[in-house]
Amino acid sequence: MALALTELTVSHFRSHKLARMALDGRPVALYGPNGAGKTNILEAVSLFSPGRGMRRASAAEMTRRPEALGWKLSGLLDVQGCRSEIETWSEGGAARQVRIDGKAASQIDLGKLARVVWLMPAMDRLWIEGAEGRRRFLDRVTLSFDPSHAEAALIYEKAMRERNRLLKEQVRDAHWYAALEAQMAETGHRIHTARLGALAQLRAAQEQAETAFPSAELELVQSEGDMPESAQDLLEALAENRFRDLAAGRTLVGPHRSDLYGVFAAKGVAASECSTGEQKALLVSLILSNARALAAQVGAPPILLLDEVAAHLDADRRAALYDEICALGAQAWMTGTGPELFAELGDRAQSFVVNDAGDGSTVTPA
Repeated sequence: MALALTELTVSHFRSHKLARMALDGRPVALYGPNGAGKTNILEAVSLFSPGRGMRRASAAEMTRRPEALGWKLSGLLDVQGCRSEIETWSEGGAARQVRIDGKAASQIDLGKLARVVWLMPAMDRLWIEGAEGRRRFLDRVTLSFDPSHAEAALIYEKAMRERNRLLKEQVRDAHWYAALEAQMAETGHRIHTARLGALAQLRAAQEQAETAFPSAELELVQSEGDMPESAQDLLEALAENRFRDLAAGRTLVGPHRSDLYGVFAAKGVAASECSTGEQKALLVSLILSNARALAAQVGAPPILLLDEVAAHLDADRRAALYDEICALGAQAWMTGTGPELFAELGDRAQSFVVNDAGDGSTVTPA
């Protein structure tokens, strides 16, 4: 067992008043009717990694209603033979806290211990909607390789918000901008470099794999011009663009203007022009490549969260996906409406039934 949750307790989280699951490291199949609370379990597991989880919700939004007492998640995480007790919780809508083996910890500490990667239906439109969603997708991939990536992104975003405020207020004194632009240049270069590194690892993982899923050619592009190559170049670009930024009321150069461009490699067709099924297959391929690359980097594949993925794949692709997950040795958490969607897994997975009992969700072994 390389990386897996062996126990999970969910308390007052979303639709779940209390759920306890004993796990053995195999993939986990959760099935039940729509609205029963399956995705809420996946969201709970996503919070064993840094950030706001797979739905990007606030801590207050995750609490069970109508009590709104706050919520708590706890679990035993096996990492290559070493066991850690993880607790994360929020009280009264406050920012979530983390404890590892009884000691207060940061989310970066959590990211160094557990790597969690997910795919959910909301991501199906990744290639045809705005660049922000693709940047967010790439940043989650990057964060899986480099847990400090989130800290750089937060510092950059905070400095950019302050700079944008000055721009909107038409402040022209260069001294007001100097410290903010220095912060943006340093962290912006780190962000861009980490993203390029993540893409290189995805490419290498795709090239080395035998898979039933299509490869994607990936490129990081700018909405206009080129991304400055060094922190000093970015610092100079921010200063030079200040007049143009004043007119726009916002910052027009930097990693926040990057976009992820994908091509269906075998066909040479842009991902945005592919069929819905091809776009889904490309996403599955990227998630599997992310898992393979992490296994090569840290010695263990991440925990995979695949929400409703089986429903959008035909039987052959579904069987291929399950075979690849099992070959990787990944603990994949998967949801679906019925057990037939997981038939190809057989006894290679643990199955649980999720139901709405009227006063909340229940989770029971199948």
